[in-house]
Amino acid sequence: DLSVVFIAETWANEARLNYVQSRIQFDHKFFVERINRGGGLVLFWKNGIEVDVESSSLNHIDAIVNRTSEKPWRFTGFYGEPETHRRFESWNLLRQLHRRSSLPWLCAGDFNEIVKQSEKVGGRLRPHSQMQQFREVLDKCGFMDLGFKGFPFTWSKHWQNGSSVWERLDRVVASQEWFSDFPGTIVHHVDS
Repeated sequence: DLSVVFIAETWANEARLNYVQSRIQFDHKFFVERINRGGGLVLFWKNGIEVDVESSSLNHIDAIVNRTSEKPWRFTGFYGEPETHRRFESWNLLRQLHRRSSLPWLCAGDFNEIVKQSEKVGGRLRPHSQMQQFREVLDKCGFMDLGFKGFPFTWSKHWQNGSSVWERLDRVVASQEWFSDFPGTIVHHVDS
């Protein structure tokens, strides 16, 4: 019984997102327009849960959940910059978001980066410094990875010559305070 759904890279216009919202029977929607045919973010939620969007960009939707309850918390749906040479912009965005609030914080989405080589199979090795920058921003924000159940890779690319690359680019991270408020949370990688 999902209450909130975040989708990165919707590749959809508003009419299509309205159709999806109707099909999954969610009451509310906040979206960031796609650029040309790529990108796009959307946050859907049901009545009964209070969601106040604080800020958004092409790379994030940041919201306070249940602000007027005893245990308000923060959710950020995140989409990391896909171009490697611009990835530092994503990490700067996370640092800025970190400074805005001390609420328990859950951040989920497509970070477009891995934290260690074992999160990638195939292709060239990821440069250590590139992964280190991601690890540093996760530490700076006080995030712990919630792990997952299911297939370890969330993205893949296959070429006609038979070679493939598999990576864990999508993840859910949270502050210690969030995890303390919601112990036992499990992230599932589901087949699409």
